[in-house]
Amino acid sequence: MYSSAITATFSAAHALRNYQGKCERLHGHNWKIEVLTATETLDAAGMGLDFTVLRERLGAVLAQLDHRYLNDLEPFQACSPSSELIARHIFEQLEPTVNDGRVRLVAVKVWESEGSWAEFRP
Repeated sequence: MYSSAITATFSAAHALRNYQGKCERLHGHNWKIEVLTATETLDAAGMGLDFTVLRERLGAVLAQLDHRYLNDLEPFQACSPSSELIARHIFEQLEPTVNDGRVRLVAVKVWESEGSWAEFRP
């Protein structure tokens, strides 16, 4: 099994719902996103999925979140835009563009700060 990963960033604001503490107030983060893919076979160039292609596909997903108030976006209007739910949302948006029968999306990790992250893997 071969695995490959890329990282990217986006900046946005949110306010956690149903939370007791300072993070229930409006605040922002520079999120770091890590995407992990896997494949058992490589293409003719010896790759699973070209990093450039994966970065473009992730970039299209993150463009919908970047410099936005996440609570206003449809996926987070009924739930709190926590790192866990952001990871799931990114996974669900990215998965159809990655999974091709050979390569599959394994996990999305969302770093809210240097020492705190949440991961979604189905």
